[in-house]
Amino acid sequence: MDSPGNATAPCGFLLQGFSEFPRLRPALFLLLLTVHLATLSGNLLILAAVASVPSRPPMLLFLGQLSAIELCYTLVVVPRFLADLAAPGLGRGKGSPISFLGCAVQMQMFVALGGAECFLLAAMAICHPLHYMAMVTPGLCARLGLACCLGGLAVSVGLTVSVFHLPFCGPRLLVHFFCDITALLHLACMRSYADELPLLGTCLVLLLLPSVLILASYGAIAAALRRLRSPGGRRKAASTCMSHLAVTFLHYGCATFMYVRPKASYSPRRDRTLALVYTNVTPLLYPLIYSLRNREITAAISRVLGRWRLGQALGQGL
Repeated sequence: MDSPGNATAPCGFLLQGFSEFPRLRPALFLLLLTVHLATLSGNLLILAAVASVPSRPPMLLFLGQLSAIELCYTLVVVPRFLADLAAPGLGRGKGSPISFLGCAVQMQMFVALGGAECFLLAAMAICHPLHYMAMVTPGLCARLGLACCLGGLAVSVGLTVSVFHLPFCGPRLLVHFFCDITALLHLACMRSYADELPLLGTCLVLLLLPSVLILASYGAIAAALRRLRSPGGRRKAASTCMSHLAVTFLHYGCATFMYVRPKASYSPRRDRTLALVYTNVTPLLYPLIYSLRNREITAAISRVLGRWRLGQALGQGL
């Protein structure tokens, strides 16, 4: 690898993906295609269910926003990765080319959507799941969603500019299947610890501050639940929060483990494998968690599926 003094900005990168495992690629393609189609179907079904409700309560609006973010989140990464897995021209160890601009755009969109989800989960907690109907109007819900997206966009642009101003050394091969931050920092010739500060600042804004707000909010909710005298009411109220808590732990847990680390602890091949989980599996779990735990979304999904079956029956009758 070249020294930092010989580093130049590359005209593009090569995404290695899993090209060093040619026998594994067909099975991985079929598995990820199945998971991806299930993820798209689940999130689209939730969006259709939310759209089918004439008077949408705040919980459904929040779930619709989360599903829209998850839908875009997977589309930023997974289709290109599936195309690379299916490409016959990629031999053992070779990479799929991606332009410098294309890599920057992919990373920026990935961080923006992940950041918007961090902010939205925090906003849902601050608004108190137990008091959505009393505290949150549809207009406020829409404004919160827009603010979360704009916040994620602002942070992602700053991080992307910082990362892509770093010099990149030697080979252009990214040991990853998309332009992830850790893979790019591993390739960059960082001369000092200060070069990692933009990532640490982003983690502070997107992970630490929302986590503190969520913990404070649920501390207040726990205190309110303790004051409830009815065990049945306490269980019902706790159940209302479980879906949000489960998704929050999954999202923040994966993001914290992947990105709140110094460069010295990066392991490209391990990080690439873990990225398969948080870009493919967790987006599938989110709609499953909400559809199983939330009665409003379950009822809305049942109505959508009932209309679809009725339409099919009428079509066959004609």
